[in-house]
Amino acid sequence: MPQSLLPNIMLFISQIDPFDKIDKAELRELCAHVKICYLGKGEKVDLDEVDKEKSLYIVRTGSMEQRKTDGVLRARLGPEDLFGFTFLNSDVNDNEGYYATAIENTLLYLIPHSALQTLFKHSPHVAEHFASQAQVRLKSALDVVWSNKEKGLFLRRVGDIATGRIAIVTADMSIKKVAHEMRNVLRTSCAVIYKDSQIVGLITDRDMTKRVIADGVSVDRPIEDVMTLSPHIIKPDDLVLHAASLMMQYNIRNLPVVKNNKVIGLLTTSHLVQNHRMQAIFLIDKIKYAGSTTVLASFTPERQAIFEALVEGKVAPETIGKVMTMIMDAYNRRLIQIAIDKLGPPPCEFSWIVAGSHARNEVHMLSDQDNAIVLADNATDNDKIYFKHLANLVTHGLASCHYSLCSGNYMASTPKWCQSLSIWKAYYKKWVANPEYECLLNISVFLEIRTIYGNADYETELRHELHNNIKNNREFLSSLVKDAVNTNPPLGIFNKLVLEKSGENKKTLDVKKYAINLIIDLARIYGLAVECDLSATDERFKAANEKGMLSDDSFKNIIGAYKFILSFRFNHQLVALKQGEEPNNNINPDHFGSFERKHLKDAFRIIADLQEAAKVRFGSR
Repeated sequence: MPQSLLPNIMLFISQIDPFDKIDKAELRELCAHVKICYLGKGEKVDLDEVDKEKSLYIVRTGSMEQRKTDGVLRARLGPEDLFGFTFLNSDVNDNEGYYATAIENTLLYLIPHSALQTLFKHSPHVAEHFASQAQVRLKSALDVVWSNKEKGLFLRRVGDIATGRIAIVTADMSIKKVAHEMRNVLRTSCAVIYKDSQIVGLITDRDMTKRVIADGVSVDRPIEDVMTLSPHIIKPDDLVLHAASLMMQYNIRNLPVVKNNKVIGLLTTSHLVQNHRMQAIFLIDKIKYAGSTTVLASFTPERQAIFEALVEGKVAPETIGKVMTMIMDAYNRRLIQIAIDKLGPPPCEFSWIVAGSHARNEVHMLSDQDNAIVLADNATDNDKIYFKHLANLVTHGLASCHYSLCSGNYMASTPKWCQSLSIWKAYYKKWVANPEYECLLNISVFLEIRTIYGNADYETELRHELHNNIKNNREFLSSLVKDAVNTNPPLGIFNKLVLEKSGENKKTLDVKKYAINLIIDLARIYGLAVECDLSATDERFKAANEKGMLSDDSFKNIIGAYKFILSFRFNHQLVALKQGEEPNNNINPDHFGSFERKHLKDAFRIIADLQEAAKVRFGSR
């Protein structure tokens, strides 16, 4: 290697983990042994050459693709990504099962095995890094490999990366004046249009070209004549991943960032193109264009791989739930569209709503189906026959994609849950007025609803109906509390442990029954008490805290307990998946360490304290 290249190589490698943790002299010695390899698009790395010394490969520029011998994608790699390190474990055949190909012109740095071994003698912590990496074996059909940079962007909040440069105009302004505001004043590609203090439209520079210039429209006409009506918007606290999914789903390039009906920024595709490798985005895009249920079902291993990667990457549990929810949303929408393509256009307006963990954006690998159909009030009996067929196609399609049928039949394919809007309103009125066991069971499922497809106004009307009925019957919250505190967390855990007494899960702790469900029930109660329209568990507690219903300490404690228990469950499920077993919520206490025991005790105590507080605040008067 020419010595003139050494400073450049050192600068690049010094920014890559774990080489950023070694001193300059060791780094210089290592980089002096680096070899440079140029690959044209389509060229393969010869990983199996017997006579050649094994090397660690670092992508300097360009991109590589790893595929298993059967052609299934293993990973996509870009600048700063490493591969070929498994040879450091002498018990493992380095490259067994995959090959690497340049998918564009690529420059690689090669660090010989011997140079790395020298480094390891002086810096054993670096050797430990590679040893742990060498043990990683995802058993699913797709190995998901994300760099920290990729996770850093797509799992951040929209408000962190959106630009503040966006034009705000009114519907009566002329096209010419709006164009001047966009181009000369703010230099932005987009303007949001208000009318009577409400967002009514959006216009982009591309729209101006297509709808004004190309069609010869007078620039003196009001902007509302050419604007896009009811534009898609995003909240600053939403994940960038969610924004990217919306852009793909609706083929849009600009998303206004809105908080409390006020535009505070703009997110564009230019924010995302440099990080297009995100695996969850790939899967959502493939789901969108899948031609059959069979093809959709084939994506299950990829969904599992994404879940595994998120858990292994220590991503926040609420973020894991949101990512898995976006994927489940995509499955629902595609199956509905496939059913409509088969049955013909819907005979009346409808809304496909989801409930339970799906509505709360808290989907995980055990989530089953909870869904329903709300029909327009003018729906006929013949219309209902159409939607019965549609519901059967979708629910059984979801089941074939490993989203289990609901054991309680809370699905759109059950006639009771495929009804007109007025009947659904009657359901809510009855459930709140007469909170007996069956009504409580029904409403506990449909206390969280979210529109996946169709007329979203129906969801809004039902939520208003629920809040209005609760206002007129405050005893309803007391009934919810009484039901919610029937089960107590195991405060005597590991002494008088609450274990399943029989069946295949005998002598295990059901962490869902004795912890997660209790927290969700409490969030429902506090959320309804402050008329919160949000469904997520953490969002409901936050709303109650902001309204003064829940103290700062109680809020922080219950959120901390919830996140810890979710992470505990996810890690338990991850172990099962990697061992080729069915994941569950039943954890063997023999597998707990002292760390888990200590924090579980704290979490259960926090849940019990909030149960007592709810009884005092909302109990029968």
